[in-house]
Amino acid sequence: MPRYFIEVFYKGNNYSGFQKQDNANSIQSEIEKAFGIFFRSSFEMTCSSRTDTSVHALQNFLHFDFEGDISQNSLYHINAILPPDIALKNIYLVESDAHCRFEAISREYKYFIYRKKEPFLTDRAYYYPYTLDLEKLNLAAAAILKYSDFTSFSKRRTQVKTFECSILKSEWIKENGCDVYYVQANRFLRGMVRGLVGTMLHVGRGKYSIPEFEKIIQSKDPAQVDFSVPGHGLFLVAVNYPENYFKK
Repeated sequence: MPRYFIEVFYKGNNYSGFQKQDNANSIQSEIEKAFGIFFRSSFEMTCSSRTDTSVHALQNFLHFDFEGDISQNSLYHINAILPPDIALKNIYLVESDAHCRFEAISREYKYFIYRKKEPFLTDRAYYYPYTLDLEKLNLAAAAILKYSDFTSFSKRRTQVKTFECSILKSEWIKENGCDVYYVQANRFLRGMVRGLVGTMLHVGRGKYSIPEFEKIIQSKDPAQVDFSVPGHGLFLVAVNYPENYFKK
């Protein structure tokens, strides 16, 4: 049966995460429902990256099997059915055994913080009106690159078998008037980026030293990590696949 990947982007404020859940509104459930309405058939989709409640995405993927032709023109009609905060970008016919989650080689996230009141950022960045030392934040971000075990930065209710992650890039940058944490890795744990950001903010305010921050990583104890930064400041900005993956 033909397999398709769909590329999606969305604002997550009104949803309880990307992945379909019982008794909760999710991005995946809205997309499956819209496909079902248009094609008059049921759809079961697999997601590449499970973003949490209120988290946004500039790029995410789903895959599914469907016995029939789905054109780019179909996306126009399905977008008309979807809520205004969810949109489909592209659809790709792929190999029958392609897997959008397991064959992704890396993901990229950005967490946005603004420190002066800005009404147009309230649902897309975290208002944090405190003085931050960006040099210390970047020292903490660089320290993360030395580690691969991120047990400390995983929320407890998780079904993963390993807490190992390969961090490829980790830095604080300036973007559109915001302080932004940018991180790329082969995989991320539940709550990991928000835990890293929340804990690094303590470094940026001088509450933790770099050695103290590293001890938190080494402790493998989530109780020492600050997961409190809100989801609406976080964006999944890219899911990366091997070169020419969609040209096979």
